Amino acid sequence: MVRRMIDVIKFIEDNDIGKYQENVSMAKHTTYRVGGIAKIMVYPKDEKKLIKLLRELKNKKILYKILGNGSNTLFSDKIFDGVIIKLDCLDEITFFRNTIKAGSGVNLIKLSNMAVRKSLSGLEFATGIPGTVGGAVYMNAGAYKSDMGYVVKSVKVITPKLEIITMTNKELDFHYRTSFLQKNPGYICLEATFQLKKGDKNEMLELVRDRKERRLASQPLDYPSAGSVFRNPENLFAGKLIEDLGYKGLIRGGAKVSEKHANFIINYNNATGSDIKELIEFIKEEVLDKYGLELKVEQEFVNWE
Repeated sequence: MVRRMIDVIKFIEDNDIGKYQENVSMAKHTTYRVGGIAKIMVYPKDEKKLIKLLRELKNKKILYKILGNGSNTLFSDKIFDGVIIKLDCLDEITFFRNTIKAGSGVNLIKLSNMAVRKSLSGLEFATGIPGTVGGAVYMNAGAYKSDMGYVVKSVKVITPKLEIITMTNKELDFHYRTSFLQKNPGYICLEATFQLKKGDKNEMLELVRDRKERRLASQPLDYPSAGSVFRNPENLFAGKLIEDLGYKGLIRGGAKVSEKHANFIINYNNATGSDIKELIEFIKEEVLDKYGLELKVEQEFVNWE
């Protein structure tokens, strides 16, 4: 595999794909602050360079993973013997009347705050979600009874055949914390178009401030985490189920169930990926045993095979 990674680096350099790094700790690129070493991390300059890179990796059957802000992923502690692709360079933002076009590498919090400042309403729910546009579309990120499915008009994607097409909101099949892209991971979000509405800037700013205060009061934002671990079952709250079982503060290695919010697992003392995964699986089994409910994990497990 060493020879193949050398060949990948040569390809990146010869084709001016973009910046790259070798032997990168995934703990520096995930909000859990855990994960093993990735052999190569590359930042393609644009869509054409991305497609060129993907074609090479597919042809050579080299493992790769598209990664946004790492805010909803749990990497194992093993070496990722492949290429992590970051789309940070796809960061253009265009405003036109009540619509916004934003590249998949755009920070979602930044975009949401820009929309508020321009009196465009619809993305206020996302001002506390620490992801990228691409990751948020993929996961159908949401909060406060809203999500990307309510505001995304269309998405430009790369297909598994490496063609660029535009998919409509209906085709994206948004549902609670899922989307067409999540169910069909061969598709890659390049850019999203948001349809918003004119709003009262002062009212929107007040709403954002109020929600920020609520988050600070109810969520363990002073520790590394990946937000809510489990999806809420219908008409129930996963955090309440876990709290009622007495598992607030439960520890496995350096991982801990938050005492502020039981649906958050925090890296409170140099946790490993295995510590966090063990805690997730234990809680999932306990909830199934005690309530007969199978909780769905919101986070994506990467490199655990």
